[in-house]
Amino acid sequence: MRRCGYCDFNTYTAVDLGGGASRGNYANMVIREMRLVHDWQQAHGIDEPPASTVFFGGGTPTILKAADLVAVLDAIRETWGIVDGAEITTEANPDTVDADYVRELADGGFNRISFGMQSAVPSVLRTLDRTHTPANVVAGVEAANAAGMRSSVDLIYGAPGESLDDWRTSVKTAIDLGVNHISAYALAIAPHTKMGRRIAAGTLSTPDDDDEASKYEIADDLLGAAGLEWYEISNWARPGYESRHNLGYWRNVDWAGLGPGAHSHYNRCSVDSPEGVGERTTTPLGLRSWDIAHPRLWGRSIDGGKVPWAGSERISREENLEETIMLGLRIREGLDLSRLGGAVDMARIRPMEDEGLIEIRDGRVIPTRTGRLLNDTVIERFFDACSL
Repeated sequence: MRRCGYCDFNTYTAVDLGGGASRGNYANMVIREMRLVHDWQQAHGIDEPPASTVFFGGGTPTILKAADLVAVLDAIRETWGIVDGAEITTEANPDTVDADYVRELADGGFNRISFGMQSAVPSVLRTLDRTHTPANVVAGVEAANAAGMRSSVDLIYGAPGESLDDWRTSVKTAIDLGVNHISAYALAIAPHTKMGRRIAAGTLSTPDDDDEASKYEIADDLLGAAGLEWYEISNWARPGYESRHNLGYWRNVDWAGLGPGAHSHYNRCSVDSPEGVGERTTTPLGLRSWDIAHPRLWGRSIDGGKVPWAGSERISREENLEETIMLGLRIREGLDLSRLGGAVDMARIRPMEDEGLIEIRDGRVIPTRTGRLLNDTVIERFFDACSL
């Protein structure tokens, strides 16, 4: 395994892992963590319902054996339960799966797979340090179809040297795969990554905002014409094929995150955090926590019988309103104004409708395409109009 040049995920090569969290025992460590988390929930009166979605992501889960992913899924079923018809997804690098691997996942209960396609243009894939070929993506989608799994592909636009025609080729190729869900993300450059260092040194060009806006419009036009509707700023799907798991994030539901660097979220929690993390409160505020990032230290905490949180924070009423606004203005269903409890001055919001940034329908504020491109501006103006 190697890290792609643009990758800012919490990923490590095998030599980084050290004792406690090697590739061979990673699944076992995650299972031990989930039991610690469940025990903590039970001890503090948090009775979570069975999982309605499960998502294996944050890098390349398929670097593990398919049997390991299935074992973790089985443990989730045993620990919390999984509802009938739940959406169960794994991300996959096209290099790391074949038909047998995909079939083993399907037999183990997975029903959705998201392939990191990124581009259909070999020169762009090289710039992104991706080792797979377009043929790998085709083979992966065909294997998923044969196994009865739903497929999605992720694309990245704005790579240095990528032309508008390159991007059109990638979007059209993704559509031609016949998948019912496509994500398209603007390339984000983190300064400490290999690509970030090359851009700082001047050996690669800096992504251009106008170029990325043009590519977003190209994607929206092509995907819409193919019957895939936007339902979140960076995601398009045929009706009924939206990612239920990701919609949960944007709707601000509860979730438990497992693994190094994973985040968890509880909307109402009046309990104390694990030993040494956070403070006790008697007010039913939301709680957000995050796991220790480095696998070695994360594993040591689990070996010590502790929930491996690096920290946590209470979500105040003001922060909850801010998150409600930010998340609601990213999705097609829009921001439900009733959730703001009268905190917004509509006289300051309506001018954005006249400017073509938003639509207001049935008590919901929905960003237009211009509003999606200027999402940060729309959110800032909402904050200014709210008594937070």
